Amino acid sequence: MSAKLIDGKKVASELKEQIREDVDNWVNAGNRRPFLKVLQVGNDPASSTYIKAKTRVCKEVGIDTDTTHLPDTVSAKELKNVVTQFNNDDSIDGILVQLPLPSHLSSHDVIESIDHRKDVDGFHPMNVGRLTLDQPTFKSCTPAGIFELFKYYSIPTKGKHAVVVGASNIVGTPMSIMLSRENSSGKATTTICHKFTKDITAHTISADILVVAAGQPNLIKAEMVKEGAVVIDVGINRVADETSDKGYKLAGDCDFESLKDKVSWITPVPGGVGPMTVAMLMKNTLLAAKKSIYPD
Repeated sequence: MSAKLIDGKKVASELKEQIREDVDNWVNAGNRRPFLKVLQVGNDPASSTYIKAKTRVCKEVGIDTDTTHLPDTVSAKELKNVVTQFNNDDSIDGILVQLPLPSHLSSHDVIESIDHRKDVDGFHPMNVGRLTLDQPTFKSCTPAGIFELFKYYSIPTKGKHAVVVGASNIVGTPMSIMLSRENSSGKATTTICHKFTKDITAHTISADILVVAAGQPNLIKAEMVKEGAVVIDVGINRVADETSDKGYKLAGDCDFESLKDKVSWITPVPGGVGPMTVAMLMKNTLLAAKKSIYPD
């Protein structure tokens, strides 16, 4: 068996084009352009790179955006005061606080200070709670992007055994919730594994759908999955590569080379899940502007 490639870059491109058309229609109907406010604390190079990518896609789809930079010495009180100002600014539709934050700041406290109606990342407890209850909400962008891939490639989840490796609040936990929920088009029997799980292979080997977001390069090998499984690799890791000008290459959490001849579908790294995450952020920002989820 040779796996079919799940091309997230292609799907994200088509999705962004649809969002651009929706934004144009929204503006042509007399509304202002959706506005995404990004907040960065400090100057972490990786965070700056991610913000540049998000800003570029905002421009592509016609969403206005601006980034506020705060020093990494900012206090928790000062940071929350800035977020409160954004909450009270009616010209701002979506708020994104770029993670991670400096160690003296609590990401949980900062996220909770965001107005849940502007939480386009889908991290606020209100939105996570509504997701758990299968109610309309802003969905975490990476899991939502994965479901768009399932839809595009007609990969069924209903009645399947789905295994999620990694229990983060950003990917693993919301992914497991969505896989098990009817309104998320999941309806799968779902298992979630984490660093305390004993014998991960005992779980992954039975998965019809395997989603891996563990942050450990090449964790999942061919002998850990069954023939014909669907593999979604969320990981993006830098591994040493002397042949590269940068001295490293990007690798997923799955051993792509050993898996590609055993599974039915697989996402590459890069070019798989990553582009979908940013596209879904754009979709959430448009929904926030339209007040589709939380009407006034």
